[in-house]
Amino acid sequence: MAGRQSCAGNYIKVFVFALAAFVSTSVCAQKTTMLNAFAHNDYFHKRPLYDALDNGFTNLEADIFLRNGKLVVAHILPMVDNKGTLEDLYLKPLLASVNGSSNLAARPLGPVTLMIDIKSNAEKTYQALNILLNKYSSIISGYENGKIVQRPVTVVITGNKPFKIIKEQKSRLAFIDEDLTKTYKDTLSTNVYQTASCKYSKMLKWNGKGSLPLKQRQHLSAYVKMAHKYGKKVRLWASPENENVWRELLSCGVDLINTDQLPRLRNFLLARADAYAAMTDLNEQSITLDGVDFP
Repeated sequence: MAGRQSCAGNYIKVFVFALAAFVSTSVCAQKTTMLNAFAHNDYFHKRPLYDALDNGFTNLEADIFLRNGKLVVAHILPMVDNKGTLEDLYLKPLLASVNGSSNLAARPLGPVTLMIDIKSNAEKTYQALNILLNKYSSIISGYENGKIVQRPVTVVITGNKPFKIIKEQKSRLAFIDEDLTKTYKDTLSTNVYQTASCKYSKMLKWNGKGSLPLKQRQHLSAYVKMAHKYGKKVRLWASPENENVWRELLSCGVDLINTDQLPRLRNFLLARADAYAAMTDLNEQSITLDGVDFP
């Protein structure tokens, strides 16, 4: 009898050990943050915000319209009735996730950047957005008394951008996504910009087949280095959903890969993480701005 109990005890120990190893492995897999990943139009996914967080994404985008006093998430105005509000889809869930009170998503593994693409009037929409963001000021990064205060969530505005209002505000809870093609001009407003983006076709004419032509590589790399000089992360939107393109963008120092295919990009980045870290370091050392003709 004692032998059976001892044997059963050993089986239990083995089972517990195996279970612990499985859980540990699963948790480690889930705890990989995709620093170079950007979830474009995140609200189109089945589980807005949660799909991104579950895949390790901490950079995501939502389009908004101001309609009847509400900030509605939508890409095209006629569709707004089918979507939720910015508060319900993003700010409330982010607050719960950051505080650890959400049963739908774990706490983000790093700072979250929520890019908000304003589709309606820039000034009026931002005025409503400013009021809403203040409800969640405990988790949102801000510009306060001449300093940037980092909190778990940073809001960056793109699309129709309220430049004048934001630049005049002495305290605020939002920053601006600069036009990458103009990053060489506005070099003084470092407290205004967090990112620099532009449409892929404005920076590159390459279709993603074969290798990126040398002149186009030098052109993109120079703009990337200029943006990095002033602390801005670089993103090209409307880029081909192509692993060859992703590979070349990363080799040029582009920080955020824009995608609607979250698991695919996650797997791509996980498989090549070490190689791209080395490539980015080498790229930063080798690129110079000499001879680059900024328009």
